[in-house]
Amino acid sequence: MVSSCLVACEFSGSVRSRLRERGIDAWSCDIIDSEDGSEYHIKGDALEAMRSRHWDAVIAFPPCTHLAVSGARHFAQKRADGRQQAGIDFFLAFTECDARFVAIENPVSIMSTHYRKPDQIIQPWMFGHGETKATCLWLKGFPKLKPTRVVEGRDCRILRLAGNPKERSRTYSGIADAISEQWGDILVNLDASAVSGNE
Repeated sequence: MVSSCLVACEFSGSVRSRLRERGIDAWSCDIIDSEDGSEYHIKGDALEAMRSRHWDAVIAFPPCTHLAVSGARHFAQKRADGRQQAGIDFFLAFTECDARFVAIENPVSIMSTHYRKPDQIIQPWMFGHGETKATCLWLKGFPKLKPTRVVEGRDCRILRLAGNPKERSRTYSGIADAISEQWGDILVNLDASAVSGNE
């Protein structure tokens, strides 16, 4: 049986496409269409997709708009109108996923307080991009990602994308490659173990 993986809150198809190239039954899901027009994209509620079937793995990129500390100056208003609590609840729903492997990605945010400290914080420059963007990973089953190509350069390009949340949320190709190679290996081997009866 082929291992399955839901890549939640992904419109680019970047992670999903790389996992499918490894032979994993990976599906992306977002409330908007996938940029690459793939048939392996679920347009709709990611939590409904997560609960619609059994997944071996879920890799989630929940929206950080109301959670990231970079927007702390707006927190009072977002708490008052309920947007922040809605963001917290959405994030926490992924922590209750019954998949064997779960990874939840977010920038430095209030979830370190409302949930727990992340298992790992990675930077683009660890994966071939000379930029800074501290990215937190909360993991269940998956190991920490190992840097693949540490490079010079500490450009904070992400600050210049303020007001463009779609581009700010895009997964760097080097990180998507690492996810596919490192976590994909686990899912491929899980598939092989299940076929051989050695799991």
